[in-house]
Amino acid sequence: MPTDLVTAIGVLGLLTIVPGPDMAVVTKRAVASGPADGLRTVGGIATGLLVWGALTVAGLAAVPAASPEAYLAVKLLGAAYLVFLGVQELWQNRHAAQPPVTVSSTGTTAGNPWRTGLVSNVLNPKIAVFYTGLLPTLAPAQLPTAWAMTLLVLLHTALTLAWLSSYVILLSRARAVFEEPRIRRVLGGITGVVLIGFGLAVVAVSG
Repeated sequence: MPTDLVTAIGVLGLLTIVPGPDMAVVTKRAVASGPADGLRTVGGIATGLLVWGALTVAGLAAVPAASPEAYLAVKLLGAAYLVFLGVQELWQNRHAAQPPVTVSSTGTTAGNPWRTGLVSNVLNPKIAVFYTGLLPTLAPAQLPTAWAMTLLVLLHTALTLAWLSSYVILLSRARAVFEEPRIRRVLGGITGVVLIGFGLAVVAVSG
């Protein structure tokens, strides 16, 4: 395996496991509605990466990164969506019934989990900047640019699927703990605050 490809996989792997909005959204869905919803959310996030990857290969994703106005618009939309998810989680957490909510594969949290993952990822401006700024520098020189970028996008998507799916499975193993009303309220409150914090942070680092 070429050295530059090994380096690219290492960088993509590190970026994948760093906690961010995607992990917070997955936590919200997996804990509130069970592993099936968590995995569907992961699928939406992976689809979002493929959307950004396709736009990057086509050269369209460079528009938000190159245009301050377009970048700001994407940033504000993404921030607003994260804050919305956080407020929604806090509201549901505050008004949840005292007895533990039965977790089912059909889900108890409002909204389609796949769509939640897709929208949160597509509206993440950091993905646009990452795909148009860093990803080209990791492309193996032995391949044509379009093929190299496609390979990296697929690798990043596969790593994200593997990492977040493993995380959902880990949460499901501790399902008995998360079904405790007090633990659910605490984790729900933390998740809501984290999502709002990520949304505010996206706005704060505009520039």
